[in-house]
Amino acid sequence: MTPEFYKFGDFLFSAWNDAAQGDTLHLSAGITAKDVKNLSSFLPELKAPYVLAVTAGKEIRIDAGAILRLMAVAGDTQAGLVYSDYLVKKGTGYLPRPLLDYQPGSIRDSFNFGDVLLFSTSAIKEVLKKYGKLPHDPGLAFYDLRLKISLQYSLIHIPEFLYAVVVRRDIPAKRGNKTPEDHFAYVARRNAQRQKQMEKIATGYLKLAGAYLPPRIKKAGKTNVSFPLQASIVIPVLNRKRTIRDALLSALSQETTFDFNIIVVDNHSTDGTTRIVQRLARQYPKIRHHIPARRDLNIGGCWNEAIYSACCGRYAVQLDSDDLYSSPHVLQKIIDVFEEKNCAMVVGSYTIVNERLQTIPPGLIDHREWTAANGHNNALRINGLGAPRAFNTAILRKVGFPNVGYGEDYAAALRITREYEIGRIYSSLYLCRRWTDNTDAALSVEKQNSYDAYKDKLRTLEIKARQIMNKKEA
Repeated sequence: MTPEFYKFGDFLFSAWNDAAQGDTLHLSAGITAKDVKNLSSFLPELKAPYVLAVTAGKEIRIDAGAILRLMAVAGDTQAGLVYSDYLVKKGTGYLPRPLLDYQPGSIRDSFNFGDVLLFSTSAIKEVLKKYGKLPHDPGLAFYDLRLKISLQYSLIHIPEFLYAVVVRRDIPAKRGNKTPEDHFAYVARRNAQRQKQMEKIATGYLKLAGAYLPPRIKKAGKTNVSFPLQASIVIPVLNRKRTIRDALLSALSQETTFDFNIIVVDNHSTDGTTRIVQRLARQYPKIRHHIPARRDLNIGGCWNEAIYSACCGRYAVQLDSDDLYSSPHVLQKIIDVFEEKNCAMVVGSYTIVNERLQTIPPGLIDHREWTAANGHNNALRINGLGAPRAFNTAILRKVGFPNVGYGEDYAAALRITREYEIGRIYSSLYLCRRWTDNTDAALSVEKQNSYDAYKDKLRTLEIKARQIMNKKEA
């Protein structure tokens, strides 16, 4: 027999006692369900030990044995929430959709739990009693609920494909997994109010978890370290013969009142990039062409080669090898902010463009969600702070970059914002080119999972560090 379902937002909820409620649960878009107005009032009234939640509007097939597996894991581990990998059925074929393990740093609201989740009813009742009611808005309510459950209980991922989501041929498929607009939804003006609500929930969670930090007002201060010049533009590069010349000419075009150089860390390119850099370095003394002795470096390791070198300036400013500055005045604007505010880091804004430098959606990415009061806490919820990124080199040398090819800048930014005030520039300073060889272009599920898992781990480490800092200062 099919259990009774209740609809709240994007989810259908059903009380669940045992797997005998049906041999195979086949949910379709047209399933009958009663509407729920208030999740905080509805959930505590349930008598069954578990609550099954499935995404509404999808065709989902899960058999009784899979539900029994979810309940068995929930019972054995006393988890507050259990979820699993799943399959996507297209025609006669199945595509695997592996998910990630939940960890303390998985507080981003975009974390993917799939389409079938099993909650412990007792866990729900306990957190509602301890932490209070959930928001009335369905999307906010689910986010708030799972964060609060994670304070008291484990959220367990079962790495088994326990159900299938059927893709119907008569319904047009959406374009890919994400559109560019989806990727940057958290900075879109149209989503500003909702993002503020998400930020409020995440900040409340950090306070309960002991990881919230008051506004950061610490200045960079003076340093006894001497630098050969005021600024260095740092360009790590590997096999970018199509774009490296444009990037270097963009750097060379900067008009400043101070001396600067351009440190190109050429990570053993084999496609002709090295010859292009060598020719330009002979022509322009500002270019310092460095080929590391090590061959195990990624982008973060290349940054370390630059910032710890004797030729690095007082401030180190990012320029990726396939991007451009938006004008000849970018470097001056960035250093002016450093000098005016005495901050440890400055982050600008950028415009998404194609290979022909034409603006493409979503256009300007200015991260106006940042606030001086709470940006350093909200940074744990979102996936980035913006670009170009620039650093006080003396402080950056104390932090360093992890030797990875994705998230190295996010790791450094989280560490700096834990302690220091940072500066922001909201006008477009940077042209970020989208093309087929970008590191984030057309990502596979496995690659996207690896990127998301790494940033979740960075957040986990940062949350732990902030908890320890708070305990020491208490």
